[in-house]
Amino acid sequence: MILEARNISFRYGEKSREILKDFSLKAESTERVGLVAPSGFGKTTLCKILSGYEKPDSGQVLLDGKPLDFYGSYCPVQLIWQHPEQAINPRLRMRSVLEEGDNVSPDLIKRLGIEADWMNRFPAELSGGEMQRFCIARALGQRTQFLLADEISTMLDLITQSQIWNFLLEEVKRRKMGLLVVSHSGELLERVCTRIVDLKEEISIWT
Repeated sequence: MILEARNISFRYGEKSREILKDFSLKAESTERVGLVAPSGFGKTTLCKILSGYEKPDSGQVLLDGKPLDFYGSYCPVQLIWQHPEQAINPRLRMRSVLEEGDNVSPDLIKRLGIEADWMNRFPAELSGGEMQRFCIARALGQRTQFLLADEISTMLDLITQSQIWNFLLEEVKRRKMGLLVVSHSGELLERVCTRIVDLKEEISIWT
């Protein structure tokens, strides 16, 4: 599959500056693409647009040549946010959070290190790393074709970071799933990605 941003332009409100202007990007499901740029250059905004959370002012997002709306109620492009506590309903028990996904497999939950007794807890009863594991599992539903990871390990300890990235690399390779990674860590992007795109310069760097 190919995920394409075609001539995307976007601004928050009429009087604000244009964050993305006529931006285009193509990523294949065999790729792991890193996004780099200084803060404020639209990395998170682009992720929101690619996953359907925001609509561009102009341009299109296409998955295999079809708009995201074509795929119905479940978007095959899933976004994992930097702050898991902001991406989870605090009133839901974690079992219900997973049920928001698309038939998340028990094997995937086990391989992510999610423990059975976490299922009945509320988000406030878990650590940031534990919550992020649930967010990753929820995003990896059966119909997910592309995964967008927006600074997902910035707030986590080094051991948890390593565990999560090892799992994600194994999973996207196994499922032939596209991965787009936003990070300020050049070391992480060099390790994880097959190609790095500089939004500021709009150039690709092959790793």
